[in-house]
Order: sequence, then structure tokens, then C-alpha cells
Amino acid sequence: MQVRVLGAAAGGGFPQWNCGCPNCRKARSGSRDVVPRTRECVAVSVDDERWVLLNASPEIRSQIESFPGLHPREPRHSPIAGIILINGDLDHCLGLLSLRESHPLTVYATSAVQRGFMAGNVLYGTLERFPGQVTWRPVEGELCAGLSAKAIPTPGKPPLHLERCAAFDLEENIGVVLHDQRFGKRLTYFSAAAAITPAMRDAMNSADCVFFDGTFWSNDELITLGVGTKRADGMAHVPVAETLAALNGLRAKKIFIHINNTNPMLDHASAERKLAENAGWEIAYDGMEFSL
Repeated sequence: MQVRVLGAAAGGGFPQWNCGCPNCRKARSGSRDVVPRTRECVAVSVDDERWVLLNASPEIRSQIESFPGLHPREPRHSPIAGIILINGDLDHCLGLLSLRESHPLTVYATSAVQRGFMAGNVLYGTLERFPGQVTWRPVEGELCAGLSAKAIPTPGKPPLHLERCAAFDLEENIGVVLHDQRFGKRLTYFSAAAAITPAMRDAMNSADCVFFDGTFWSNDELITLGVGTKRADGMAHVPVAETLAALNGLRAKKIFIHINNTNPMLDHASAERKLAENAGWEIAYDGMEFSL
């Protein structure tokens, strides 16, 4: 299983356009201690020919261009075999609208996420230029030859733009287990998690690689920095400081992703970065690549 991180940041990217927090200021100064990141998206393949994307970020076009494995090999072609949406947050699905150039797409999502993206969305018409331009499928079973997926319900919340529309549906937020059927390798992906359930823990315990929510380091991070009023748990994210203890002893390759611009572990010189690395965790970055 080949894995390429196309983007590793949370919804605002890093640096965030309207943020002057210490991390963003340091990034704009050109410091080598921090590395800019685009918004979260990961590509996975088991044959180097067909790739499945985990989420479709607003920077999807530049992310595709950054990775030759996703470049077209014919006048009209794409190696992207499918796109999995873990939830309906804009930083996870807005990129779909940038893939509107009359090319068939297969999108794997829950019915709640599909409904939230399509219902009342006039922009969705750009993906209906011809019958079958977008095929929606559940996140279950074979994605392409040799690679299968399973959805794990994950505590979360509705996307910000849908919070007033309805109560939280258990299908609004999921994690994903990707299984390389040829070699038995498993990758689990929980980039947005408000808590860790027994089912999530079981999936991670049997995985070879775990991507996990690295949005905030501490619960009051935004408040302490004076850039927001919400706490991490109020935004449905487990703080990294709590995750380190909760997942201590996990044997898989462990990677934090969906990292907010305010998270101090983005800074290679920070104490928080050292704590995460000493606990055996890696911090995702754009261009990170490895095989399982």
C-alpha cells in the first residue's frame, strides 16, 4: 500500500489567511522551524496505477499537480479511482467542485454526507453535466481491485453550514479502514474525532498505520492565543495532549493530520513537538510519502 499526504492542515490551511498567531507569523517570516501546509487530503494506492483520495480539499488542483502519480496519462484521463469523504466539512468536500471538467467521478460517502452536499446546493449542477458524471457509493466493500474500505462511525458534529438544519446524524462523521487485500495491510483514518470509541480503538489496534485527528494541542488553545472563543471539545476534536495518553501503547505507525495553524506542534522547536515525537507520533506534512 502506497500512501501520499497531499495536504495535512486543518480547515484554514497553514498559514491561515487571516491569522497572526505565533505559528503563522513564523511561517510568513520564512522560518525553517515551520513548514506551510495545504488542507487535508491523502492519496492511497495498492498498484501505483489507481489512487483513492481521502477527502477532496479546496486545494485539490494544486495537490494533484504536486504528485506525478495523479497526473493524466492520456488526453483525457485521471488515475483517481475514487474519493472518500469522511464528513461534509467544506475543507473535506469543496474540492469536488473543482473536478467539474466533464470527467466521471466516484465518491464514497454516507447518505448523510451525500445529502448534506447535494441538498439545496445549486453549485452541484456543475457536477451534473452528463448522466453519471458523479456516482455516489457507500463506504463499504471493494473500492478497486485489491483495496477495500470499511466505515467506522466516529463521534463528531454536523458541518458548520448545516448545524442549524438538523440534529447530529451518526453518519455525519466517520473514520475509514482501508485494507490491502493482497498483503493484508490496514490503514485507519480518523482525521476528525470528538472521542475515541471501543470500535475505533479496535480498528486502530489491528492497523499497520493510523492517521488521527491532530487539530488542536490543548482544549483551550484558541482562547489562550486570543484568536477564538471555542474549545477543542466544542468543535468536536480530541486535543492531541489527551490523545497521547489515550492511545499510548498503540503499535501501528502513528501520524497526526488535520493540524490547525495554532497547534504548537507545527513548530519543530516546540516542546509540544518533542512530546509528540517522543511518544512515537509523526506529524503529517504535504508530500509525506511511505509504503506499508
